[in-house]
Amino acid sequence: MATSSKPLFDQFLLPIFERLIDREAILRLRQRIDWDQELPRLTNPQVAYPDYYTHHNFHGVQGGYLNIDAAITYDPITQYVLPPGETWVRESLVNAIQGQPRRILDLGCGTGSTTLMLKRRFPQAEVIGLDLSPQMLVMAADKAKSAPLDITFCHGNAAETGLPEASFNVVCMTLLFHETPPTVAKTILQESFRLLVPGGQVLILDGNQRTLRATDWLNHIFEEPFIRDYAQGNVDAWLGWAGFEAVRSEEVFWLNQLNYGRKPLPVHERNAHPADPGASRSEGLGDEASGGWQHQPA
Repeated sequence: MATSSKPLFDQFLLPIFERLIDREAILRLRQRIDWDQELPRLTNPQVAYPDYYTHHNFHGVQGGYLNIDAAITYDPITQYVLPPGETWVRESLVNAIQGQPRRILDLGCGTGSTTLMLKRRFPQAEVIGLDLSPQMLVMAADKAKSAPLDITFCHGNAAETGLPEASFNVVCMTLLFHETPPTVAKTILQESFRLLVPGGQVLILDGNQRTLRATDWLNHIFEEPFIRDYAQGNVDAWLGWAGFEAVRSEEVFWLNQLNYGRKPLPVHERNAHPADPGASRSEGLGDEASGGWQHQPA
């Protein structure tokens, strides 16, 4: 018997999504945004795209995230693939942040769904979203403008941001690691460690590695090129390898997991605050932390 060569995503999920999403609303969104104006504004011509990002499809989209169709359909589809609810799952990361951070970086921010939640939760903080796709950043900036929320969006590579060392209290990532090779994910954690102040927090929300290992059919359906490699890994171990301490993880409704760690304090500060490591500097940044970095608000 002949078998279909179409991806499982196209065979099973795409027909369902086509019934659920509002095609006319997506078309109106595409027509409302001035892409010819917004794409150059949010594109950094110095950004070099890694091969893994340009040579693979993500979410069953031909050409990955470097196209407008991927950007305008991401939110309508994602709301149905994060049970029991996308907002509830993303809030698990936001609610896990301790204290009142002054500067927060959302790596691989995509269309900015988590980034907007971070700004609402910490309105006094400077919140920055960074992503490799300018098309996704256009959507994120449009959502922030409509909110309205003052958020900066930057076009860049999470593995090599070019941002100043020790300039953030919190660095977080949502649904990023299952779309990167493990070697890249570990490099992103190294970069996160560099960007954080001593005592700063790193949080990663993504697919539950244990669940993905036990249910390989999920890996087949979503057609993600690196999801099996991600499933075989261990984010807690990657955090420890990158130098983080107080590493822990928790399950988020079976399909997802939240991993957490802190950048260690210098020895002399550990001795001064033995009962609360990380508390003394995780909420404050001196003026020198900005390092003269110039950014453009969305």
